[in-house]
Amino acid sequence: MTWREFVQAHRQSLLAVDCFAVETIWLQRLYVLFFIELGSRRVRAAGCTPNPSASWVVQQARQLSWTLADRAEPIRFLIRDRDQKFTDRFDDIFRSDGIKVVRTPCRAPHANGLPSGSCGLPAQNASIGC
Repeated sequence: MTWREFVQAHRQSLLAVDCFAVETIWLQRLYVLFFIELGSRRVRAAGCTPNPSASWVVQQARQLSWTLADRAEPIRFLIRDRDQKFTDRFDDIFRSDGIKVVRTPCRAPHANGLPSGSCGLPAQNASIGC
C-alpha cells in the first residue's frame, strides 16, 4: 500500500500533528502546536509558546488525549514528523490510548497528509491560534 493509499483508507481515524511559527506585531516569534483530524479537517490548536520544549509538547499532548475519548470513531493513527520535541514520552501518551504513532520519512515534508503550507490556512489567517 502506498502512503497516499494509506492516508486515504484511514482518513477518518488519522490525526496529524505539526508546528508552525507566527511573527507577532512586536516582532516576537511564537510557535503554534496543532493537531488536525484528517477526515473532518478539524484543527485543534494545542497551544503556542515562544520556546517550545519537549516537556511543553508532552503536556499539550496530555491535554488533547483527554478530549479524544469524545469522538464517535476512535483515532487509530497519529502522524508526526521526526522533530526532536516529539519524544518517546509524547508517543507513549498516544500509545496508552491505543493509537499507533507513525513517523513520517526523513526529508518528506508533505508526508503528514496536510495540504501545502503549514496547516492549510491562508497566510493571513496563520495567527488565529494565538
